[in-house]
Amino acid sequence: MDEIKTPLTEYAERFTSDESDVLRELREHCYAHYQDSAMLSGFYQGRLLSMISHMIRPHKVLEIGTYLGYSTICLAEGLAPGGEVVSLDVNEETNAVAQSFIDRTVFRDRIQLRIGEAAFVLPHVAGPYDLVFIDADKSNYANYYHLVFDKVRPGGFIVADNVLWSGRVLDEEKDEDTQALHDYNQMVLADDRVENILLPIRDGLMVARKR
Repeated sequence: MDEIKTPLTEYAERFTSDESDVLRELREHCYAHYQDSAMLSGFYQGRLLSMISHMIRPHKVLEIGTYLGYSTICLAEGLAPGGEVVSLDVNEETNAVAQSFIDRTVFRDRIQLRIGEAAFVLPHVAGPYDLVFIDADKSNYANYYHLVFDKVRPGGFIVADNVLWSGRVLDEEKDEDTQALHDYNQMVLADDRVENILLPIRDGLMVARKR
């Protein structure tokens, strides 16, 4: 994945509050040991997710796609007192790594990791949620959106990652994942039940607020 990088974005990163020591260690561990490290939200996007969470002060956050738990911890940073994050993933190996880092944070009792296919787990996950973060298999973004929509409270948010897909959404000929993301962007824009903004940050974040 090619991030949107310019001298201005690098300047913006330099003037952004730092991540925690645990997040820094997690990020460095990922970049050193995982070939798919681009899946990690990373510093700047992580700080944005944390800021969004602080702004919303959610009681319940649902994350679809845990990976190593970096974004999970970032989302937990802004929880309201007594709030929780529920994060779904299918990979037991990466989930164990995520849990090991989560256990080192003050949020360890407020983050719940669940293993299973999101399409099968979501119908059994109880809302209402203040914030949903989608960062999983791209071909199912629209399915996840529909599965969670009624579980999001009015005024709540659905945020989807990777919606610019390294710029490939502009290609005339699109592969399956690229087409799925382009279709997702079109679907959200056409959904009069939400207001939305597509942020060209890192690989693109689609932020939708339920009316």
